[in-house]
Amino acid sequence: MTATQMRPAGSTRSAVDVGSTPAARPRPGALRTAFPPGFVWGAATAAYQIEGAVAEDGRGPSIWDTFSHTPGRVIGNETGDTAADHYHRVPDDVALMASLGLQAYRFSVAWSRIVPTGSGAVNRQGLDFYSRLVDELLSHHIDPVVTLYHWDLPQPLEDLGGWANRDTASRFAEYAQIIGQELGDRVRVFGTLNEPWCSAFLGYASGVHAPGRTDLVASLMAAHHLNLAHGLGTSALRAVLPADSQISITLNLHQVRPATQDPADVDAARSVDTVANRIFLDPILRGAYPQELYADTADVTDWSFVQATDLYNINKHPDLLGVNYYTPALIAALGPQEAAQITKRWTNDPQGADEPSIWPGSHRAYSVPQAGPYTDMGWRIEPEAFTELLLRVHRDYPGVAMMITENGAAFPDVVGEGGIVHDQDRIDYLESHLLALSDAIEAGADVRAYFVWSLMDNFEWAWGYGKRFGIVHVDYESQVRTPKSSAQWYHAVSRVNGIV
Repeated sequence: MTATQMRPAGSTRSAVDVGSTPAARPRPGALRTAFPPGFVWGAATAAYQIEGAVAEDGRGPSIWDTFSHTPGRVIGNETGDTAADHYHRVPDDVALMASLGLQAYRFSVAWSRIVPTGSGAVNRQGLDFYSRLVDELLSHHIDPVVTLYHWDLPQPLEDLGGWANRDTASRFAEYAQIIGQELGDRVRVFGTLNEPWCSAFLGYASGVHAPGRTDLVASLMAAHHLNLAHGLGTSALRAVLPADSQISITLNLHQVRPATQDPADVDAARSVDTVANRIFLDPILRGAYPQELYADTADVTDWSFVQATDLYNINKHPDLLGVNYYTPALIAALGPQEAAQITKRWTNDPQGADEPSIWPGSHRAYSVPQAGPYTDMGWRIEPEAFTELLLRVHRDYPGVAMMITENGAAFPDVVGEGGIVHDQDRIDYLESHLLALSDAIEAGADVRAYFVWSLMDNFEWAWGYGKRFGIVHVDYESQVRTPKSSAQWYHAVSRVNGIV
């Protein structure tokens, strides 16, 4: 169905409209659980993970091109140069989406395809690519949901300081306006950022993601400037988009628990919640950083990089909050001596610790290994934590409409006889998490849509091609796509709007 057809009767807005609370849930009847009428079912990808064609049609280099081409940064020294070659296969890939019954497709735009140097001249060929993709989706009655930034900052902006440089937020707003003007006549849902926690803290604190820096102060500056980019980008989009458009941001919120009830562990978990969740939620939805954040980081920064009007500019309430969830976090406190060493590391003391904090963005806590079962990423499978997380958002930030922008699992898929991929473990994961989502909706959480991660196997960042999240198998040698058993299962779920 098209974006227009998705609108409720008498409404001029899309089915994920923040202005229309979903109707009461129907009785499941023959279903184990049913979702609200108008609930949207989709799948998600990201540009650098699937597109390939990194040096074609005027695209400039991004930080992930630089990072993946640096030996030792990615397992197997693999890169996204070809990835799933989606750039050359859009018609076939969209036809595949339609055959799987997808109602919506969430994809990201590669900033360096549009503005190769990060600012200045616009690349018309890049805009044309995404315009064709949107038209192809709409011709198959699939709603496009556009994410403006999924980690692939143009390298020239990183050369000027990247997200640690506040000017990057202004350049993002310019880029957002360009995309809004180009696609806003056909796209009704835009997301500003995907998982700014990863951009800030995996990119600038632990260094395991691009650009690979290990500087706690820079990571906190990056988090603030990403928040500012969301606010400035939202204002830029609203200036050019139709009134019925919706703007979102996607956060990978963490369901954080203390390893024990020892006060030190409880406070460590609180500090992680502050730097993992509230550092984004509070300024965007409440207009202020939590005081605990300032207190927790007072020994490493005075936050003087926050300017007088920043929080006003950041506090642009999204129409929808995108939530990504995979696994919970179990947190314990660092001992005083270890914490002091890490603090020295982050303040550039050459006598400091040799390793950064185990929990990126914090110098007070570390993650405790959890019992299984696990996905292939080593992540604990716990759907109950998904319910808890959504209800926490519903409780602490009332009135926020949500969509699940990523949820899924990597497993060591095996192509069996006849080319069939029976991935029952993924089906079990998805089913348990959809039931958990249903529980949250039943308890009051306003969730409008679900996007499985991922549509297809792809370049899994620092893990290279060894981890497969897709409901569609990709043979990277031939680029043949094969829907897995989970794809057929998910199609059935979307068709009946529930779980049998």
